[in-house]
This record gives sequence, C-alpha cells and structure tokens, in this order.
Amino acid sequence: MTITTAQAQQNPTPPDVAKKPHVVKAPHGAERQDEYYWLRDDKRENAEMLGYLKAENAYVDALMAPLKPLEDKIYDEVVARIKQDDSSVPYRDRGYWYYSRFEKGKDYPVHARRKDGAGVDAIGIQKANEAGDFASEEILLDVNVLAKGHDYYAANPVAISQDNKLMVWADDTNGRRQYTLRIKNLETGEALADIITGTSGNAVWADDGKTLFYVENDPKTLLTTKVKRHTLGSASKDDVLVYEEKDDSFYMGIGRTRDDEFICISVSSTVSDEMRCTPAANPGAFAVLSPRQRDVEYDAEHYNGRWVIRTNADGATNFKLVTAPTGSTSRKDWRDLVAHDPDIFIEGYELFNDFTAVSERSGGLERVRILKQDGSSEYVKADETAYSMGLSANPEGDSDWLRYSYTSLATPATTYELNVKTGERRQLKQQPVPGYDPSKYTTERVWVPARDGKTKIPVSLVYRKDFKRDGKGALLQYGYGSYGASMDPGFSIGTVSLLDRGMIYALAHIRGGQEMGRGWYEDGKMFNKKNTFTDFVDVTRWLVDNQYAAKDRVAAMGGSAGGLLMGAVSNIAPQDYRVILSQVPFVDVVTTMLDASIPLTTNEYDEWGNPEASKESYAYMLSYSPYDNLEKKAYPAMFVGTGLWDSQVQYWEPAKYVARLRDLNTSDYPIVFRTNMEAGHGGKSGRFRRYREQAEMYSFMLDQLGVKETP
Repeated sequence: MTITTAQAQQNPTPPDVAKKPHVVKAPHGAERQDEYYWLRDDKRENAEMLGYLKAENAYVDALMAPLKPLEDKIYDEVVARIKQDDSSVPYRDRGYWYYSRFEKGKDYPVHARRKDGAGVDAIGIQKANEAGDFASEEILLDVNVLAKGHDYYAANPVAISQDNKLMVWADDTNGRRQYTLRIKNLETGEALADIITGTSGNAVWADDGKTLFYVENDPKTLLTTKVKRHTLGSASKDDVLVYEEKDDSFYMGIGRTRDDEFICISVSSTVSDEMRCTPAANPGAFAVLSPRQRDVEYDAEHYNGRWVIRTNADGATNFKLVTAPTGSTSRKDWRDLVAHDPDIFIEGYELFNDFTAVSERSGGLERVRILKQDGSSEYVKADETAYSMGLSANPEGDSDWLRYSYTSLATPATTYELNVKTGERRQLKQQPVPGYDPSKYTTERVWVPARDGKTKIPVSLVYRKDFKRDGKGALLQYGYGSYGASMDPGFSIGTVSLLDRGMIYALAHIRGGQEMGRGWYEDGKMFNKKNTFTDFVDVTRWLVDNQYAAKDRVAAMGGSAGGLLMGAVSNIAPQDYRVILSQVPFVDVVTTMLDASIPLTTNEYDEWGNPEASKESYAYMLSYSPYDNLEKKAYPAMFVGTGLWDSQVQYWEPAKYVARLRDLNTSDYPIVFRTNMEAGHGGKSGRFRRYREQAEMYSFMLDQLGVKETP
C-alpha cells in the first residue's frame, strides 16, 4: 500500500512499503532473500522509492510535532554558544597569512589571506578580524556568495601557485564528494576559463604556475583512479594521463613535500602504501620511493635533503620513523630515526630545521614529543586526565615555534604555540563559547573490563559537577570503532545542552579504533569485528552497574561505520538501550561488500573481508550484519538518518533496514527515519543547518529517556 505525504501528516502512522522478492547471490552459491532490494536506485529517480522516503519524512514531521518547542529550544541554545563572527587562527606560508572567518548570521566561511609585513602576526590578524577590520584582507573565496541557489554547497581552496598568483579551488553541489576544480587569478580576481569536472578535489601546482596535477574519480564508483596533468588555457578533455591505478583496493592522493621539492602521488589500501614522486621544478616521470608490498605501510616527507618515512616495516607494528637519501627507491636504504616501541604508537610527525615533532599515542591518550638535534626529547604537557592533543598547522619548517591543538570533553578547542628553544608557551586562541562556564563541568577517564577478562577499554566521560552518581541518571554513549579511526575526546557545543539537563556523556574507545595502538585496531577488524560490538555493550553495562546511569535510561549513538555498531548492538543487546541514534548507518554489510560497483567496496576488503572470494568472510559478516540479523523481538526506540546523495553509505541501506525492522519489531517504541533529500554523507551544508538536525535527534532522545526540562 502506498502512503501519501498528506496522509502521513494527518495520521502519524509509519508508512508501509511494498515487498518485492529478490535473491542476492554470492559466487560461491550462497543466496539470501532481500524483499526491499528494489529501494535501490543509483540515479535517485524512481518515483515509488522517492515517494516512500518523502512519506517517511512526513511521518517524522507528524510524530515529532509535539517536540518542536523542545527542538527549537535546543537549537537556540546551541546557536547561542556560537560566536557568529569567529575566525580561525592565521598561519603563515610563503609570505602570506591564511585564515577563514564567518560573518554573523551566515552559514558559510570566507577564506582570506593578508600579506606578511612589519607588525603582522597571527595575534594581530585575529584582533583585526575580531574588530571587523578587513582593510588589508584579500578574499580568496566567499562561500556565502558561491552557495546562493544551492540546497547543498561545499567549496574550499585547494592549492596556491608557488608565485602566490593563482589558486585552484573545488566545489561540490550535492554532497557526493565529486568535485569540480576551478582556477582564480588572485591578482585580478578573474575566474579562468579552465574548469575540470569529476575530480576528488585533490590538486597541486608545478613550480611553473601553468601546470596542474589532479586526481580524477571514476564516475560510477567514485574511486580515485587517475592522475592527470592540465596545462592552463587548454581544454580539460586534452589533459594528459600521468598515472592510472589498476588495483581498485587502493585510494589515491597527490601533494607536495614539506620542502616543496617534489610532487608525490600516494596510493593506499588498508594494508599497504606506495609513493611515486617527481621534481616540482621540472616534472617528468614519477619514481617509486618504495614498491608496494602487502602489510607494509608507509608515508614520507622530504626535508633538509633527505626523506623521513613513517612505516610499519620490519615488524614495527606501532610504526617507526626512518630516513633515506633523496635518490632512494628501495627499503634497503632506510635507517631508523625513531625506533619501534611496542607501547607507543607513532601517529604522525612534522619536520623542522632544528627539531622534529612526533604525534604519539600511549595509554589511550595522545602526546606530542619534541626530538631535538642533540638527541634529547621532551613531551608537551597536558592539563587533564582525558584530552585530545595533536599537531596543528605548521607550514614553515624554519620556525622555532611548534603549533599544536588541545581540547577535551570539557575544554573548548585551543591552539597553542610552544617555543622549542626557550620553552615559552602562548595560547593563540581558544574556541569562544558564549555562556559556557568550564568550571561547572568535569571530565573523567575510566577503564572498563571487557568480557574476555583481560582487555581494559578506555572510556572518556563528561558531566556537570552537580551530577549525582546514584544510578538514576540518563546517559548518551557514543562509539565508532572502525578503520583505525581514533575517537578522541573533544569539546562539543551540542553536548552541553545534554549535560545541562543532567545527562552524562560517554565516549567509548572501543576496539577497531587505534586509541591503544595498532593492535587495538587489528582486534576490531576482519574476523575480530565482533569485539567492537561487545566492547560497546560491556561499557554500557559497566556504567550502569557503577551507578553512572539507570538501566532504562541509556541512549547510544553512532554514524556511518558507527551506525553499523548501532545496528549490531541493538540486535545483540536491545534490552540494554532505551533509544538508538543512528546516522548514515552501514547496516547491509554483506550485500554492499558483494557489489564492487558501490564506492568504497573494493577499498575495504581488508577492513571487513571479501564475501565474494571467501566463504569464511561471507559467513562471518553475515553473522553480524544488522540487516540480516533482524528478528522478531522488542527493539529500542530508534532515530535513523541518511542523505539521499550519500556516496559513502548509500541511502538504500538504512531505508531497507528501517522497513524490515518495522516488520519484525514487537515493542511499542517509535522508529523514525529521516532522509535529507539534498545532502550526502556529511549531512546538510552550512554551519547552522547541522545543529538543526542534531536538535531534532536530541529532542527525540530526551523525550524517550524521560529527561525533564528544568522549570
């Protein structure tokens, strides 16, 4: 039966959707029934499918109508914490200071620069921006102007030519991350006729200021498959193919080295890397730095006449730093600079004339270590027990000042500079949060025992200091746990609205991330994937058992691969959650991983497994895939969101999931499904719109948890 939008608005009853028999086959003979497979439409044109999504949106509108005042209140609270005319910390590069700023009431940034000169520094530019003094400013892009007439719009500068005269920039008008490259003459403001479509948004200039190298996407899969060379003034159809990646399990990017000596093409799969470089002054053939080898990962920078390489080669599970001479094309030339340490994971590094800054992880926390030329080293100090610290923008290697970022669940994002020679530290900027008083909140790090009896899971908590740990509170627990992506504790202006209503927020650093080093990631991928799910549930149960929350007042939240997490935990432990918030969720694992035409599938065989080639992978993935493991039982209340134009997790995954979930769910709790009809994986564009989406989700959650408004 078809439900019209008008009917759904009049009667808040979930829309029904047709079942159409379809068999999904695997090459090794396995078959599965998928009655909602027909909801997939790669062109997003099927009238019946679009009608269903619109009916679901109308149902959400009708069901959530009584909560609109609460949604508006939360939205107003969050927006009030935004300094609307804020700007980023300027950084200097080749004689200019670059930054972005927002204007009051506007959704998009203005990207700008100021010429370096006497008395011009980062703090001075910040003060000028805060005072509204833009007299000496050169606007690179005013995205507010460019975005007019678009429901979705994203644009950013990509690269400035070495003579500072030309800028290549990229824009995306639907959220599919398929970018168009455009070129602007920064001296005249003129837009050049050169327009290149179908790119990843990644490009670099050669030294001559006339030659541009860029990465082209495959139009169907969006895989980064080719690097091309464009000469200004020529037609893009005549661009020369420089490199083509034949292995569809690799991603590709292009950039310049730290010293600007080389242009390098980098290709990366889940388990291996390869770089090939050419001189930026006279580009020719791209020479391989070290041939790809399975289970050997590396990334490299060139500075002060040598390569410095981060790699896991030779058993360096947690990575090490090595050096190699400029002409090296083989691992036989690599020599240790920072040896491997099984207790310290090396995440990144930055090269300077007189020191090297290394971003590390140990004990579940980030640290920045400074290695000096005399062989000594020291760590940058932190002020809290649970925090996030990392290298910031440091484009100039001849500086004595190291920039780094610091934040926690209670501390707004802060940028510091540390003088490595004198030890002087200065705060350049802290995110302004009007009305927020950090002294009212506290953050805590706890360690939760996993069910295996030997693993301890780090968890970051934040709550108001007047929070009572009496087993009656409401909890929102967030998790991700995939791709080795570490979910570090960072400040969120939206979370404050929950804390001020008496809730506690928990960030579970579960396996599948890299918070505890490379082994933490390996223990949460492929045939260890279920550890991610059980870790999350074990954290929930521990927090409830230790009186942080009431058993019937727990909400869980995750997005993308974190949406897979939400689908898995609601299948294996629905009784532990009162409400689930799931954004752009990856829930139809087996069908997606059987289809090489879907963006990201082939890149991720070493993350999830290849169910087409391996019966074992097929069986294991099938055993946890949320869509395939739905069954007739009571599920928590759910808010599921997606974007029609999502290229990372296609809209039909959550659409099918919600349809089948409604068929099987025996509880009376609502299941709502919101589709953003104009956006992709990241949601709506613009800095305010995403907070409207967040406010809607939070109002749903607060209502389900019985969190009352204070008088």
